[in-house]
Amino acid sequence: MRLYLAVAVLLLALVAYTEAQDQTFQERFQSFTQQVTDATRDLGDQTSAAFESFKNSEFAEKFRGFFSGIYESSRKAIEDLSQQ
Repeated sequence: MRLYLAVAVLLLALVAYTEAQDQTFQERFQSFTQQVTDATRDLGDQTSAAFESFKNSEFAEKFRGFFSGIYESSRKAIEDLSQQ
């Protein structure tokens, strides 16, 4: 994940540098900052969408159900042992 982010930042820096050859340093920095902000916002949105998609997937629901069943059976077994 860090590698992808580092590569994206380097590419944005290269794009900002090549597009802003005749701009002042302040203008280039503002442009670069905006591009990084947009890229990180998009990355955050995509990550949130991926987690939400996984959370609602059939696999995740079955996985939660499986571990809920194990937890309940373990809890009941411990309760039965403590009552004896």
